[in-house]
Amino acid sequence: MEKTKKVVLAFSGGLDTSFCAKYLSEDLGYEVHTAIANTGGFSQKELEVIETRAKQLGATSHATLDVTKDYYDKSIKYMIAGNVLRNGTYPISVSSERIFQAIAIIEYAKSIGADAVAHGSTGAGNDQVRFDLTFQILAPEIEIITPTRDMTLTREFEIDYLKKHGYEADFKKLEYSINKGLWGTSIGGKETLHSEQTLPDEAYPSQVTCDGEETLKLTFDKGEVTAVNGTVYNDRVEAIRAIEAIGAKFGIGRDMHIGDTIIGIKGRVGFEAAAPILIIAAHKMLEKHTLTKWQLYWKDQIGTWYGMFLHEAQYLDPVMRDMEAFLESTQAHVCGTVEITLRPQSYTLVGVDSPYDLMKTDFGEYGEVNKAWSADDVKGFTTIMGNPMKIYYNVTERAEKEKGC
Repeated sequence: MEKTKKVVLAFSGGLDTSFCAKYLSEDLGYEVHTAIANTGGFSQKELEVIETRAKQLGATSHATLDVTKDYYDKSIKYMIAGNVLRNGTYPISVSSERIFQAIAIIEYAKSIGADAVAHGSTGAGNDQVRFDLTFQILAPEIEIITPTRDMTLTREFEIDYLKKHGYEADFKKLEYSINKGLWGTSIGGKETLHSEQTLPDEAYPSQVTCDGEETLKLTFDKGEVTAVNGTVYNDRVEAIRAIEAIGAKFGIGRDMHIGDTIIGIKGRVGFEAAAPILIIAAHKMLEKHTLTKWQLYWKDQIGTWYGMFLHEAQYLDPVMRDMEAFLESTQAHVCGTVEITLRPQSYTLVGVDSPYDLMKTDFGEYGEVNKAWSADDVKGFTTIMGNPMKIYYNVTERAEKEKGC
């Protein structure tokens, strides 16, 4: 008798993955093992609901894989170091989690000897590439099954299918698709589908509850947040959550992202990411005080490049480890405290206190007094500095008078 094949389904408990769980067992005859990779976006209660739903759908087993620490250590840490904001706006919130979820799912599939792995991504987004590419690289021998994408299913078809197979749940069509993660929450639907519109306040999961001002102090050690308003956090993930709780009540970190998707079309999504926006803003200001001109220049180039590759599913390319080594090496002196004033939907960077502040020098005070050089030094320096441009204009003027080429 032929052995029943095992499939591990990346399961979120939503309509698409609920359909996949039933379809893979009922129509394709697989032994279905569901797994959710939590990168910090799910509460314990939500994880319990998802496990219950998986079992109701007939999953042979369900696993919760907590990879939040990995996600911080191997991604968020470097996104902070690189001040990563895609197109200068989006902190690559939920999208950066997908690679780590895919890695966890495929490693779990290998550990239980699965013949196949499945996900519920559609054919119109980035996630299908992130999952497929990661699966192919880490386990080329394991088959990838994607019913939702391959069958081009409608929501109505999936709901009807589940009802016919004895499973009913509240899959009502929500106005917005919301994906919450440790590094921010994305909001898609309605206005995000139209270039001339923006999300209304009520579309954001976090509502503004503060109308005054509040001071926030973030302390960094080698580029990582170690204290929030004087409270020390040995767990960097908890520090992020603390900052998010403070910033979210002011509605900070709301914006719209418009960018190029992996599959070549333009994509538009709303997001709220109080902690990422505040951390990156404070971190960047601290770096302006503690890094040299050329460190700042090359960090801008590499941070942008690193964010693009991460967003486009290239995390496993070894060049990313090279970029991370550079980013980490720049953080040795990024230490100190940044003060921020928070207001409803806005903030002001007040100042920096750091032992490595390059403004604290005996060489001089900008615009005030020079101590380490003389007026004659500057005159000579300026003369030599101007030589290349003087030569250019001298030669050009002469050649034009002589009607050169």
